[in-house]
Amino acid sequence: MAHWLLKSEPDDWSWAAQVAKGREGAEWTGIRNFSAQNHLRAMKKGEQAFFYHTGKERAIVGIVKVTAEAHPDSTDRAWQAVDVAAVKPLPTAVTLAQVKADKRLAGMALVRISRLSVQPVSDAEWRIICGLGGLR
Repeated sequence: MAHWLLKSEPDDWSWAAQVAKGREGAEWTGIRNFSAQNHLRAMKKGEQAFFYHTGKERAIVGIVKVTAEAHPDSTDRAWQAVDVAAVKPLPTAVTLAQVKADKRLAGMALVRISRLSVQPVSDAEWRIICGLGGLR
């Protein structure tokens, strides 16, 4: 099962807003980059993703799961969206600075292609980030 990272500007859509949507979750809309769209199309129901706050915070703050696979984005039907629901917060947010400082994560898309809003995360990267965030 694949893992992912989804970026969001907390002033537009925060972890708290995601959690407030409950078990049904919410549509992940507004992705207008072709590479990111390809990743959305590859996501399968039940797969998990890190929820990353961009902007000033720049940190992985929680984990969401895909509740609905790619479908037309309700904000622009020419693009795709997925639905995600909050699973749990990371006990300790993992900052971009921490990720960049950890040599084991040098190949991570977050380091190499930092502006991409939907990214794949390898199993090894997932385990390392979970460990850094206080999940065992």
